Amino acid sequence: MMLGPLCFQCSLHNSDTSSKGTKMKIGIVGAGNIGGALTRLFRAAGHEVTIANSRGPQSLADLSADTGARAAVIEDAVRGQEVVVVALPMNKIPSLPRELFASTPADVVVVDTSNYYPQQRDGRLDGIEDGSTESEWVEQHLGRAVIKAFNTIEATHLQPGARPAGSTDRIALAVAVDDDRTKSKAMALIDEIGFDAVDAGTIAESWRQQPGSPGYLKDFDVKGLRTALAKASPERQPEWSVTPNSPGTYSSPA
Repeated sequence: MMLGPLCFQCSLHNSDTSSKGTKMKIGIVGAGNIGGALTRLFRAAGHEVTIANSRGPQSLADLSADTGARAAVIEDAVRGQEVVVVALPMNKIPSLPRELFASTPADVVVVDTSNYYPQQRDGRLDGIEDGSTESEWVEQHLGRAVIKAFNTIEATHLQPGARPAGSTDRIALAVAVDDDRTKSKAMALIDEIGFDAVDAGTIAESWRQQPGSPGYLKDFDVKGLRTALAKASPERQPEWSVTPNSPGTYSSPA
């Protein structure tokens, strides 16, 4: 089935392993559940990781001691890195320093892991409610093209879910991106830390992996994820849209 300009003929990334076996400098902005799990996975794969959050390096002392990652200010988690992962709640992204990515070279891979939770946490985010995909909205605020990845899996499934290549129970993760070169880097990195990477199309098509889509939080294998992506609809479901009372909480969405 053809799904946009990238379709799915390159869905499973096996051929380009440009990051595999190569120590990379990876910055992670946000050290919550996703950021913390990725810190551990990237460090286990031998990468040099710098972590940062809004509370400052001192708040990351335990994670740094446990993993060997360097705790730093946000600017240092971006400056000089080869890959930068932005793992923040969506409503915190506009508070990032305005020029954070202004001097970042074009070949640096910037990964967006975020999901829009209007009724639980974020409230109304103009742009998304007007029809932009979540990662298009992130790109506008960062002033930088991104890769959408790591948003379709529970944070608590990341570390225990990692498997060697070829494992029959390996989890597949959707990846949306516009640039083939950065896509290859990101997909190789995902493969290296224990997951199959499936091409979900462009950032404009990244609604295929947003909350409420058939593949969201399902831990499918490659075949299952491809099927789920093909069944996805661009229409935002009511339970994932803002209401006049938003936001509520995770236990009591509004």
